Amino acid sequence: MIWQQTIKTSIGCSGIGLHSGKKVRMTLRPAPPDTGIVFKRVDIDEKCLIEARFENLINVNYATTLRKNGYKVQTVEHILAALMGLGIDNLIVEIDSTEIPIMDGSAVPFIFLIHEAGIIIQDCPRKYLKIKRTIHVGDKDKFVRVLPDDQFRISYSISFNHPVIGSQSASYVCTGENFIKKISRARTFGFLSEIKTLRKNGLAKGGSLDNAVVIDDYRILNGKLRYRDEFVCHKIIDAMGDIYLLGYPIVGHLVAYRAGHSLHAMLVDKILKSENQWEYVTYHEAERELTVNSKKSLSLPQNVLNPLILSNPL
Repeated sequence: MIWQQTIKTSIGCSGIGLHSGKKVRMTLRPAPPDTGIVFKRVDIDEKCLIEARFENLINVNYATTLRKNGYKVQTVEHILAALMGLGIDNLIVEIDSTEIPIMDGSAVPFIFLIHEAGIIIQDCPRKYLKIKRTIHVGDKDKFVRVLPDDQFRISYSISFNHPVIGSQSASYVCTGENFIKKISRARTFGFLSEIKTLRKNGLAKGGSLDNAVVIDDYRILNGKLRYRDEFVCHKIIDAMGDIYLLGYPIVGHLVAYRAGHSLHAMLVDKILKSENQWEYVTYHEAERELTVNSKKSLSLPQNVLNPLILSNPL
């Protein structure tokens, strides 16, 4: 993708915050070139804007939380992953509570919203952060690194001492088509044994069998998996959302082993501090007409409408 993108028209939905348990109304609105992704807390003030940038990151404990001027927005990773996966550069995300709605626990409801709103190409070149030399955080037991590549690729491995999960690995070139068909429907997951502790700590108040894969000591409590590798694919969603806090899509190969939000954030921090190991690039020398004419329509997976209650476009 050479040019920046936003949505054609505003669109809204409502849902429950995973950790707050509060009902939240969300509206996605188009934004001009070079705006980036901006969260707006309309329940507080029309001027309460929180940019999806690393400098606003305050917490990665079971979710990615941003704060600016004393106001926060929580659980931003899934919608950011959807925006990154579809190549949306500029968007205003309005919410009337503290948290992005969890929907079904995956990225696909946000993809559906963007698909319904439509995507438009803007007259401004997209800037990429291109990795020139390897950047690494972590140790031999848990790590994440990003290596030079000519496209954006993620290779992720997880290992849990649990009979349902065990060890899983997945590697994808993160094109829009791959993201939609092979990654986007993977849901967040959690262990039944941890729920009481989480709720005592003010977390997972809105969690349910409708918005997470819940596992007891031996089995999944709410039906079949959507993908054979759904657990590791959801980790890819989390990583994509967290990496988008760089403010730009990257050109590089992200490799993670037993990582999570904390290590993702550490990598973003180290990337931003290692300016000699990457560069900003654009590809605007190509013809815009070629970009428009070659743009493919991305199809949605089957049966993605059920989790959504959509408003009319605003």
